[in-house]
Amino acid sequence: MDIEGIRLFVLAADILNISAAGRQLGLAPAVASAKLAKLEHQIGADLLHRSTRKVALSAEGAKFLPFAREIIAQEDAARAILSNSTKEISGTLRFAATSTFSQLYIAPILPEFLARYPGINLELKMSDTKVNLIEGGFDLALRNYAIEDSNLKARKLADDRRILCASPEYLAQFGTPQTPDDLTKHQLLVFMRDSARELTATELSTTELEHSSCSFPPKQAKSRVICDDGSTMRVATMAGVGISMNAYWSVHNELKDGTLVHVLPNYEVTDQSAIWLVYPKSNVLPAKVRVFIDYILEKIGDPPIWER
Repeated sequence: MDIEGIRLFVLAADILNISAAGRQLGLAPAVASAKLAKLEHQIGADLLHRSTRKVALSAEGAKFLPFAREIIAQEDAARAILSNSTKEISGTLRFAATSTFSQLYIAPILPEFLARYPGINLELKMSDTKVNLIEGGFDLALRNYAIEDSNLKARKLADDRRILCASPEYLAQFGTPQTPDDLTKHQLLVFMRDSARELTATELSTTELEHSSCSFPPKQAKSRVICDDGSTMRVATMAGVGISMNAYWSVHNELKDGTLVHVLPNYEVTDQSAIWLVYPKSNVLPAKVRVFIDYILEKIGDPPIWER
């Protein structure tokens, strides 16, 4: 089978536009259509449904797409191995990550990566909403929840420590909770569709013993604000809306400058959250994915920059 035709099919399936996919490969629309038709003839099935208005992936195309991606990944990996130059690593890398983490840690390091690998282009989906890597055609994703899909592999980037925090102004007005039970008297901000996290006392005193294990938000507490964006939660907390649970990496600067205060510092979240770099299982990890993973690990470091 024609590798260029397979690469054309993968691009067309991602953007649902044959002419645009052809242009990315330097092909005229007529040549792109002919190449795709030749590939379909070789396979014996229509991979894409065409109409005057749109292009859609066929059932057969959906079945063939993972294998097509694997073929392209193997070719790219072979080219990278045979070449000593990073300029030979090329292609568009589709990366999905949470918007808050991306704004703080991914976007600032992109210029150096693009300069180091001039042949790689990035397509970024920055959202706190979960995405399906395989169905969405993503090469790599950053996630801070457990990986349940057996079709995925993951590499740990860092621990994801969570803490409760509030603004000094809010605590001055409503008081500072001393035990988790006190949270029921406060305004709480919580993340949409997030499950309750267990809180455990790190140093037990006589008065704290009965509160040694509890959760946030407490079952009997009413959340005043629910949102689906980490940056919005952080800003709202700084503005004095209430008490929220945040990843330490998202608020460590505000804790240092006093904009936010660590609430219930004698309690820790014990759900063992971590930040993972996740990618579809493959016999060969595409070179563009491998170098991006290595670059993120290099820049964020061990320990991660927010723990230094």
